[in-house]
Amino acid sequence: MPVDVRIPTLGESVSEGVIVRWIKQDGEAVAVDDPLLELETDKASVEIPAQTAGVLRVVSQEGETVAVGDVVARIDGDATAADRAPANAASAAPAATSASTSDDAEQPLSPAVRRLVEEHRLDASKLTGTGKGGRLTKADVLAHVEQTSATPHAVEPVEPAARPAPAPAPETPTAPVPTRRPAPRPIADDDAPASERVPMSRLRLRIAERLVQAQHVAAILTTFNEVDMSAVMALRKQYKDLFAETHGVSLGFMSFFARACVAAVNDIPVVNAQIDGTDIVYNRNVNLGVAVASPRGLVVPVVRGAEQLSLAQIEDEIARMATLARDNKLSPDDLTGGTFTISNGGVFGSLLSTPILNPPQSAILGMHKIEKRPVVVGDEIVVRPMMYLALSYDHRLIDGEQAVRFLVKVKERLEDPARLLLGV
Repeated sequence: MPVDVRIPTLGESVSEGVIVRWIKQDGEAVAVDDPLLELETDKASVEIPAQTAGVLRVVSQEGETVAVGDVVARIDGDATAADRAPANAASAAPAATSASTSDDAEQPLSPAVRRLVEEHRLDASKLTGTGKGGRLTKADVLAHVEQTSATPHAVEPVEPAARPAPAPAPETPTAPVPTRRPAPRPIADDDAPASERVPMSRLRLRIAERLVQAQHVAAILTTFNEVDMSAVMALRKQYKDLFAETHGVSLGFMSFFARACVAAVNDIPVVNAQIDGTDIVYNRNVNLGVAVASPRGLVVPVVRGAEQLSLAQIEDEIARMATLARDNKLSPDDLTGGTFTISNGGVFGSLLSTPILNPPQSAILGMHKIEKRPVVVGDEIVVRPMMYLALSYDHRLIDGEQAVRFLVKVKERLEDPARLLLGV
């Protein structure tokens, strides 16, 4: 008896998503826990696994928006390989062609690439893709067209009458070429569109919505300070090898900043609070959001109970979340429940920025690039590795004095990291 494949509950406030791709194809045998499809929600991309074994019968197609509880496929546990053969054989010829190459099925063509492939009458399965995961890009198609254009019958011109072959240029030009005339371009470039319109992903739409919400609802201000990273860098250099050998994870800077923020929250708890209507909610746990750049956009996975974790545990959890983000494996639960966020623009070279709040949180710390600068220590000018820190906060809840003191306490603990280990 066929078993329905339904969209499961995906976490807090997630009610629907878009089917990005079917990992398993219609008529294909599946086993328990095999990933069936990739679903993109406004918080993350998730894979929906099979709950039973059998033959997959797809109901909803790629690109469709489906809600929690919707039936998107059925798995026939009674079907056999012999049952599947006629279904596959009866499929339309174009479908059989596309199914003949698993790469094509796993890497769908973008609208621009598909248009070029059809326009030049190419077989996409015979082209080599250089995009992520072997995906075929527009540049791959244009390069193939240009490379094979000199071979007879390789590419048939779309409008031969409209594009006569240019006459050979004389060895010595009789007149200068006007500078306003553009340089000759390959025919494929002329045919390529000047721009490409693609729909925003649900995740990107959600990011845009939340950022605009933060600007419209909160009274956002930013306060700045700078920290001398000499002590943290010396401590890390001295113990990073032993730390990795002992704990099995690299010692980075994020764990120091996380512990410094947790200690500062203990002194000024309103930074870890949030507004709910006319109430203030003080959070006892520091659920630390760590902004991570993923292939689908900026995501903020949450390290829960950061106040209870050691440096090694924080580093391990951040590394795990970053890997899940890069592989698009974060679940909606990984992205909810944060109470305070750290964003490190320094890894991209940012020297100074004003981070935007991640609602309903009331504060976010921005880290930046470590850069050697001359500073005054005592009565001497010395060169030190310095970093600008930025704390954006909701002025409806947090006063300027509280924000400044919070940032100073973070600075003090980073410049004397022994305090983080001693808890003082």
